[in-house]
Amino acid sequence: MASEPLLLGVRHHGPGSARAVRRALAAFQPEVILIEGPPEADALVPYAGDEDMRAPVALLGYPADNPDPKLRASFWPLAEFSPEWQAIRWAVARDVPVRFVDMPAAVRLAAPPSPAVPEAGSVRLDPIGALAEAAGYDDPERWWEDVVEHRFNHPAPAPAPHSTSAADPSAPASDSAADHSVPASDSAADHSVPAADSAADPAAVADDGMGGVGLFAGDGGVHVDEAELAAASAPFAAIAEAMTVVRAHSPEPGEAERVEEERREAYMRIGLRGALKEFERVAVVCGAWHVPALTAPLPSASADAAVVRGLPKVKVAMTWVPWTHARLASWQGYGAGVRSPGWYHHLFTSVDAHVIERWLVRAAGVLRKDGVPVSSAHVIEATRLADALATMRGRPLAGLAEVTDAAHAVLCDGDDLRLALINRRLVVGDRLGRVPDQTPGVPIAKDVAGSQRRLRLPPKVERRELKLDLRQAFDLERSRLLHRLRLLGVEWGKVLAASKGKGTFREEWEIAWQPEFAVDLVEAGAYGTTVLEAATARVAELALSAATLADVTALVERCLLADLPDALPGVLDALDERMALDADVAHLMDALPALARTLRYGDVRGTDLSALRDVTLGMITRICVGLPAAVGGLDDTAAAVMRDRIDGVQGALALVDEAEAQARWQAVLAGLSTRDDLHGLLTGRMNRLLLDAGAVDVDEIGERMALVLTVGVPVARTAAWIEGFLAGDGLLLVHDERLLALVDAWLTGIPADAFVEVLPLLRRTFSGYPAPQRRMIGERAANIGTARPGTGSDDEVDPARGALLLPVAARLLGRELHV
Repeated sequence: MASEPLLLGVRHHGPGSARAVRRALAAFQPEVILIEGPPEADALVPYAGDEDMRAPVALLGYPADNPDPKLRASFWPLAEFSPEWQAIRWAVARDVPVRFVDMPAAVRLAAPPSPAVPEAGSVRLDPIGALAEAAGYDDPERWWEDVVEHRFNHPAPAPAPHSTSAADPSAPASDSAADHSVPASDSAADHSVPAADSAADPAAVADDGMGGVGLFAGDGGVHVDEAELAAASAPFAAIAEAMTVVRAHSPEPGEAERVEEERREAYMRIGLRGALKEFERVAVVCGAWHVPALTAPLPSASADAAVVRGLPKVKVAMTWVPWTHARLASWQGYGAGVRSPGWYHHLFTSVDAHVIERWLVRAAGVLRKDGVPVSSAHVIEATRLADALATMRGRPLAGLAEVTDAAHAVLCDGDDLRLALINRRLVVGDRLGRVPDQTPGVPIAKDVAGSQRRLRLPPKVERRELKLDLRQAFDLERSRLLHRLRLLGVEWGKVLAASKGKGTFREEWEIAWQPEFAVDLVEAGAYGTTVLEAATARVAELALSAATLADVTALVERCLLADLPDALPGVLDALDERMALDADVAHLMDALPALARTLRYGDVRGTDLSALRDVTLGMITRICVGLPAAVGGLDDTAAAVMRDRIDGVQGALALVDEAEAQARWQAVLAGLSTRDDLHGLLTGRMNRLLLDAGAVDVDEIGERMALVLTVGVPVARTAAWIEGFLAGDGLLLVHDERLLALVDAWLTGIPADAFVEVLPLLRRTFSGYPAPQRRMIGERAANIGTARPGTGSDDEVDPARGALLLPVAARLLGRELHV
């Protein structure tokens, strides 16, 4: 048997497969392990044994030295319960070499994307899942336990008392107990791999507790108990037999998929032949689908060489990157995904026989954390229900389906939203992996990692809020890092809109780190080796390619927020050039608010803004000169857009705080506010802005409103004027009864046929007011012209009632009351 390779066909990300692989490797004691994966990753295998490495992780392959922003990359994700990961960790702990034997990443990345990629759930991606579905199982792992693990279980003797071993951190938590072959929930436990399985030096151990798998170096060789090996490899022999039948009856793939599969399996056979020439004992861990293609008789070496000859290649780089359970569940990356990685992780790492109970306790914890009252009695009843459901369904043990149904009925009281919460946080989970600092990678990624440690911003996948005080140097550095990464396309943080609108020294973010940011950082690496250098280069590129003036002004704001002083001069030059070439006043009005915000709040970040102030004041002058020609002849839609632009300029001028610029703007509004040829929406709005700024008094506004509300003015124009004047805030009508009376008199005098036309405009205006303002306006309108002596209205004072308040007011003011 030593001359034949041990073929271990697995289900990618299968905890049952992972346990079986560890057991088979311990029994076979291979000299080399071949794993389905890119050969370029061979040099990265030692990092998998680092104590700082924590799954889930993924191999990332990307073209090296490629400045193309449309960078292609590939991931090969691995979870703690992935058979490939357990094989790697087992080998690293014992200094057994590992080789990857799939299609090289250099070939994969050089080829154009395949137009026909197998969909999630297809036989080729998850053949064991297909077998489980054919057998009536909704969970492939439960099928594996019932059909494979239970069928081939066998008793194991107690470990030898003199056995000594070094702990293998890759072993599942249950490896520290007696059960190493099936999940802790299995009552008929298979105790075939005791703790001594983790021996660091197998050749130095006389008895590793494998029940007769004697390992000794007395004659320079490794001797294996053939019976134990046969038992450990029996499940994989059965899987290989089943895969042969499945492949024979599987639907024919498309041409592109067929060609890619032939090339991949040719590369696997080439790697297998090379290993067999060097080693006697070769183990292969690959997807179960590929086992028949690696089983003798194999095609000739020349035939396989012909299949892969002449394929295009690119220079690639490989590294380890953190991954998440959520990404495993979304079927992203290479290989099959899993719908319930959190559940599989629980099965693989359980330390005792109470798998179901512990899972439901965790589910109760999730609900309690969200404010849902769940007691111990709920957990007990849910456990009983899960066991009863398994019995009714003819299953030896409760699986995820039974546990989910029990949690839905008992813990969630039938509430689908609560169950969705358990599924998201527990069944899928948000576990994020970790890689050692010394892992090779692009320089900018290392710079980001260093900044995250220095600024105490660990990359966590769960969303959380981050409140920053920009007056503090530490928080200011955090803000700059987040803004710079956003410029590079790494959307780690999102500024909360409400906080940004306040425009104060406070900034609130929502941050959540995603694994695919590793690819974004690879792309950003084309611009520089540090975040500051790359962001500066990226801003310069964006300034040259900006399509509109507003794009450039927005870039100025982002440049200031990210604190990129070296990039600012180039952006201001681009802004100056755009302003000179753009004669459209509307574009200038759209661009001004971003510049004003930058001027107003840039000083919080300690940036010299003198050059930007000159550009902004020049833009205001151009807007004032061009506005009279831009507001004429507008229809309803265009007038509404222009009104919003005028509001934007008004707000921007308040931020700029330049008296001369504000005076020039108000003079332009004053000249336009009385023109009869403008749309009523605009003249009404201009009059309101002049009133709010104190440029005209209430009496003047009352006269202008009275002119507009006369019978000779078309009702539609009058309604538009009123809408423009009153939009945004109803306090004016609350406190000024004269204006309210004018509006009330005009409204009550509208003819019945015209009232139907005006009503939608007025309703839209008044519906924007807060409910308390609408109520007060209604109360005041009801009392217009009806005030009576002694009612306490604004025009009448009741001395008797007022005298009751005088003693209290005098006491509050500390004065003596003189009657």
